Formats: sequence, C-alpha cells, structure tokens
Amino acid sequence: MADLRSVKPKTAKAERPSREEAEDAVRTLLRWAGDDIAREGLQDTPGRVARAYEEWFAGYDDDPIEYLQRTFEEVEGYDEMVLLKNIRVESFCEHHMAPIIGKAHIGYLPAARVVGISKLARVVETYARRFQVQEKMTAQIAHCIQDVLQPRGVAVVIEAAHQCMTTRGVHKPGVTMVTSQMLGAFRNDPMTRREFLTIIGNPASVVGD
Repeated sequence: MADLRSVKPKTAKAERPSREEAEDAVRTLLRWAGDDIAREGLQDTPGRVARAYEEWFAGYDDDPIEYLQRTFEEVEGYDEMVLLKNIRVESFCEHHMAPIIGKAHIGYLPAARVVGISKLARVVETYARRFQVQEKMTAQIAHCIQDVLQPRGVAVVIEAAHQCMTTRGVHKPGVTMVTSQMLGAFRNDPMTRREFLTIIGNPASVVGD
C-alpha cells in the first residue's frame, strides 16, 4: 500500500490567532505603510482582508487525498494518457506574500483506475491556496496523484508569473517561470514525455526534464 504521509497537508495545527488579532495585524501593516487607519476608505479594510485570507488560503484546511479517493474502474480498458491542461493557478509566494498567477497541466497514465477530471483541478487548487514555492507546489501535486492513484506515470507542468518579481525587486514584467515534475513513464520514456509536452504546447524549459 502506498505511503500517503508525504502528501498529507502539513498542518501541525498551532493554534491560530483570533479574527480580532488578524484584523489588528492588518491595521498595524496599514499604519506601518504610512496611512491613516481611521480614514473612511480603510475603516473596513481589516475585516475585508481577513475574509479574503480565508478564501485565498483555504488549502490549509483541505486534504488533497480526499479528492482522489473516488475513482472509476469501468473505463473499457482505457490505458492511454489522461491530460488536463490550462488549469488556473492562483497562489502566493511564501517569501514576499505576493501573488503567483499562472496555469498547470497534468497528465497521467492510468493503471486500472481513473479519477474525475474536476478532482485533478481540486488537487491543484488545494496546494495553490497556501503560501508556496512553485517548485515545491509542482512536486506536491505530482506525488499526490502518483501516491494515491498509483498510475504508470504522472506529469505536472506549471507556468506562472510571480508578482514578487514583476512589481518589486528587479521589476521584470512578462517573465514566466516554468517548472515540471515527471514520474514513472513520463520520466523514463522519452516518447511519452514528448507526447505530453507536445499536447500542452511544449514549454521549452522542460523539454529536457
């Protein structure tokens, strides 16, 4: 049986601050930025930010394994590639808390079972809705699918723009970071990997993965 410990959410749940403490932290940042938290436009901002964080970081309360538990075996022996591409990715850089916006492509070669395609998107969403490093997120998604479904191979490619690079620091808009994780047949069989990359548009940075 697969060891699923590596893909379970790492939420060693230290006690979370209260909503009031979270809103006070937002007020502190607004003051530190140099604004007047008493002015009309900012009076409701702490509450809005707290509610936004509940949505943006809902992934900490979700278990991606649960989305992959319900599978289908009646697929008439289908054993070719299953591919879902252009999955919207909305995440946040763990270094600067700035948005990471892009798209993910997922392919797998079923051994006996397939999963509903919406569940693949849910796995992406769960890992994306946490503070992330793109390389780590790519690996987490791939290993989760591999460990739970036990397919003959998994491929994950993420293409994303990092606002910590486009709006601060080097200020280089239009730059896309591409990361990939190839497992099983996608790593070992060049033809399988080439088929996957061709279908998704062949990002040059991952041709040689």
